[in-house]
Amino acid sequence: MTGSDGTFRLRRASAEEFAGVQHAEPVDSATLRAAGEIVERVRTEGSAAVREYAERFGERAPGEVLVLGRDAMHAALDDVTAEERGLLERAAGRIKAFARAQREAVREVDVAIPGGRAGHTVECVEAAGCYAPAGRHPLPSSVLMTAVTARVAGCARVVVASPGAHPTMLAAAAIADADEFLAVGGAHAIAAMAFGIESLPAVDVVVGPGNRWVTAAKRVVSGAVGIDMLAGPSEVLVIADESADAALVAADLLAQAEHDPDARVVLVSTCEALVLAVEEEVGRQGPALATWETASASLRAALCCVVGSIEEACVVADRVGTEHLQIVTRDADEVAQRIRHAGAVFVGAGAGVVLGDFGAGPNHTLPTGGTARYSAGLSVMHFLRMRTWLRMDDLAAAEPIVRDAMALAALEGLPAHGAAAAARMTAARRTAS
Repeated sequence: MTGSDGTFRLRRASAEEFAGVQHAEPVDSATLRAAGEIVERVRTEGSAAVREYAERFGERAPGEVLVLGRDAMHAALDDVTAEERGLLERAAGRIKAFARAQREAVREVDVAIPGGRAGHTVECVEAAGCYAPAGRHPLPSSVLMTAVTARVAGCARVVVASPGAHPTMLAAAAIADADEFLAVGGAHAIAAMAFGIESLPAVDVVVGPGNRWVTAAKRVVSGAVGIDMLAGPSEVLVIADESADAALVAADLLAQAEHDPDARVVLVSTCEALVLAVEEEVGRQGPALATWETASASLRAALCCVVGSIEEACVVADRVGTEHLQIVTRDADEVAQRIRHAGAVFVGAGAGVVLGDFGAGPNHTLPTGGTARYSAGLSVMHFLRMRTWLRMDDLAAAEPIVRDAMALAALEGLPAHGAAAAARMTAARRTAS
């Protein structure tokens, strides 16, 4: 927004305005209905429907293949410049290292119980579908964030889907060790991965960011396959005190605002003077950006909240439950420990959201719209299942468990359950005699 003197101003909001904040749905009902129709056509008509949409939206020309294999991906990798290849490989290496550390942190469980043992094994899904947008520009970082993570998790088959077949996206898919590249996007790509088409068997899990059509389709197919999340527009909330560098804070706000006119930007500060300096910096830095039209549209809805203490700032941040939380304060580590709800936390002025977005290691596919209150960003966990097991070696020793099972079966009116439990007692006595 613009002040009476023509300078840039963020709209002020009180801390109370964030109490009981109602987050917008990630996708509107009209898009959900329309995406549902596309998904159903792909489910019933298969490749013919996908090809029709791909040609209509200019993703593939008549006769071009829809699904590319490893040869095409590696040919694209061979054609990119050495600098671009090195960039993609370095980012992939950091993403892989972080994902591997996550995978190694997941342990199998084996505990003693009366008469036997119980536990869980960690099983990976067989096939992952990884969506990566490619609108105005290719987004190879999304290919790496999704496909590398799926491969590290242990998926035997990894599919990348992205509109068209941009050489950089194909090269990134090769580096990520993808098996197939579906050269279409939108709702029809999600449906094709979920239900399978000719030359592309169905996957088990569909992950990755996308526009409202992708998000709507993920919601529609979520009963048939697993999904990571229903992500809305990008979000950032910056907590800053008087020690913050106004130019740096402004740059971080602009970086998120340029994603989308609907991107959500919030600044929470204990210092009015810092806010004024940030506004001045936004007004100075923004118009020089090629993306200023998009960023300025987002910033018209941006909010600023001046609070009396860091404690109050943390309360506001938890109420919002933002996708990206940037902490630019003294004792940023201590402040970060107070936050309960955020998709990803960026601690200190050096840890810019942009570094996480572009391959420092942690995943950039994150929960939006307040869903960080109950969900987390994409990780190897989205491809893993904890499969429990039970073994009874000594039924006599297991008698307390058997008797409790019989009692609960009676309480819940399930006599066959009770009889099945009692049969264990009979078998144990027979074995003992």
